[in-house]
Amino acid sequence: MSTPSVSVIIPCMNEEKTIGNCIRKAMSVFEHEGLEGEIIVSDSSTDGSRHIAESMGAKVVIPESKGYGNAYIEGIKHARGKYIVLSDADDTYDLSEMPKFLTPLLAGEADFVIGSRIKGVIKDNSMPWLHRYVGNPVLTWMLNRFFNMNISDAHCGMRVITKNAYERLEVRSAGMEFASEMLIEAGRKKLRVMEIPITYYPRQTPSKLHTWGDGWRHLRFMMLYNPRPFFSIPGLLLASLGIFMIFILSMQNNVENIRIHSFILGSMLVIIGFQMIATGIYMKVYGIIRNKIDKTGITSKILDYHSLEHGLVIGSLLFMGGMILGSNVLYKWMSSGFGSLSEVGNAVVSMVLAAMGIQVIFSTLIISIFMLEQKENQ
Repeated sequence: MSTPSVSVIIPCMNEEKTIGNCIRKAMSVFEHEGLEGEIIVSDSSTDGSRHIAESMGAKVVIPESKGYGNAYIEGIKHARGKYIVLSDADDTYDLSEMPKFLTPLLAGEADFVIGSRIKGVIKDNSMPWLHRYVGNPVLTWMLNRFFNMNISDAHCGMRVITKNAYERLEVRSAGMEFASEMLIEAGRKKLRVMEIPITYYPRQTPSKLHTWGDGWRHLRFMMLYNPRPFFSIPGLLLASLGIFMIFILSMQNNVENIRIHSFILGSMLVIIGFQMIATGIYMKVYGIIRNKIDKTGITSKILDYHSLEHGLVIGSLLFMGGMILGSNVLYKWMSSGFGSLSEVGNAVVSMVLAAMGIQVIFSTLIISIFMLEQKENQ
């Protein structure tokens, strides 16, 4: 048996109306272009899709778990070709367009070619309005903006990649975020990515996409790869605004009577901002130990053992400062016979310092646990 040069991977779940068309188109391309190819259907169906695929000569594999990403990962495990074609089983992508994807790969001009419905033709009733004009453009813009990509249609499901390039990506996502992970990893690994305009056709059966759930999966994945614009920067802005408000208001007399609500708001902004910064750090550290983010800049210093020890010291000092200031307020209250006391401003500052100190201590401990896990896995 000759080794195929092209492996077409088709994830399938109950697509008996269209799976045959997809296989037929792929085989037609193999024959017309003189290519040695194979078709692998990664099937989780309960209808007749599996029987149709097998009867037409496709190899059928069954993923251990359901999910868009799991289907591709399982299918690609069995791929023998140098070039891997990814496409859906619903016939919305025309596998007859496969040659124009393969051409730049065969010429050595690209490592990864992705279709673009935006630059191509979107047939009537093929893409919901919310996906076409809101979801896909917004998520594509975020991916381009935060990961230095230049893609017009980040969620197009028709793609071709060399086997060597795919193995470099180390893609692991089980669900729809598989599509985003491929592109983010491609940018991170400096693959040569090219877009090809394609035609997108209407589905013949109800869509299995979950607009909000799948959108959240993509967004969550981008947060993991680059938490800075989602957590660290907004958190720093909120904390800075809160500190500024507290500082300005603390310079005024009788703050308890004239600016108490603004004073409390400032303290809340500091705490919330600090929590967002900490969450961004957690996510970045997690991404680093999972080899999804490079260990560079200030993060590398935070992950240093001595820096973690410094975190415990800084957190303890902040907490002690808050407790000392709070103790002073408590002493004045006791000295006044537990009566009325105009020390709300100092009490709020005391609370903020203590909360920040505890956050630093807990963050240091959590990061230490992450690093311990990394050492155990090495």
